[in-house]
Amino acid sequence: MQSEMQIDTCNGYYCENFFPNKNYKPKMWTENWSGWYTDFGSAVPYRPAEDLAFSVARFIQNRGSYVNYYMYHGGTNFGRTSSGLFIATSYDYDAPLDEYGLTNEPKYTHLRDLHKAIKQCESALVSVDPTVSWPGKNLEVHVYKTSFGACAAFLANYNTGTWAKVPFGNGQYDLPPWSISILPDCKTEVYNTAKVRAPRFHRKMTAVSSFAWQSYNEQPAASGGSDSFTANSLLEQVNVTRDSSDYLWYMTDVNISPNEAFLKNGQSPVLTAMSAGHVLHV
Repeated sequence: MQSEMQIDTCNGYYCENFFPNKNYKPKMWTENWSGWYTDFGSAVPYRPAEDLAFSVARFIQNRGSYVNYYMYHGGTNFGRTSSGLFIATSYDYDAPLDEYGLTNEPKYTHLRDLHKAIKQCESALVSVDPTVSWPGKNLEVHVYKTSFGACAAFLANYNTGTWAKVPFGNGQYDLPPWSISILPDCKTEVYNTAKVRAPRFHRKMTAVSSFAWQSYNEQPAASGGSDSFTANSLLEQVNVTRDSSDYLWYMTDVNISPNEAFLKNGQSPVLTAMSAGHVLHV
């Protein structure tokens, strides 16, 4: 049960249809996912700058008041630890700023230009609710027009594969598929979410010319050895090994009585280990 003092918010890739549970509360987007984390063995997640900008513009045109990116600056797990099971130590997240603090183009510049365009609409956005119209199939127009002359318009084309001519005011505006144009004065298009003017850079992985490595067999520890001890619970691996080894063996004894029913029936025992990514030595 939510308190009247709490503000419910939205997390996700798209939040334009979210509204708080009370009309007097601001419509807030606390996590707009700029990408996703990287799993070992999986492809590197990627979210186009065009789609991220589209989601923000669509949220703002639908009376959105606040947007926060998750992540805006990539993660910094350069050591041996990560944020979860099988998650890569890198937490780059395809963010506008990568894990080194460098700009991820064209996403960084494309979002910067989007923020500037929205800022130009500020006086109209904070003064009135929008008037919404639908000039065609999958087309939508939001107009914020005040009594003191401020006017801002958002023209949207929700078609995913075709361009659209959107009639508005005294003219027509050409919109690419799945895009929104922003007109801070209700006349001039200063930004379109699908028209990327920012530079595009494609990173190329360079193969290492020389790489020293070796393989070896490491035997499981023996009970009673100098490097073993007894504990009544599972322990945290990095602290126990002092981060000197990737391996930590847990040993236990299972005593099977000669009178066990499965032995009399000629069956073999079944040992089930609830584990993920570990090695079992019997």
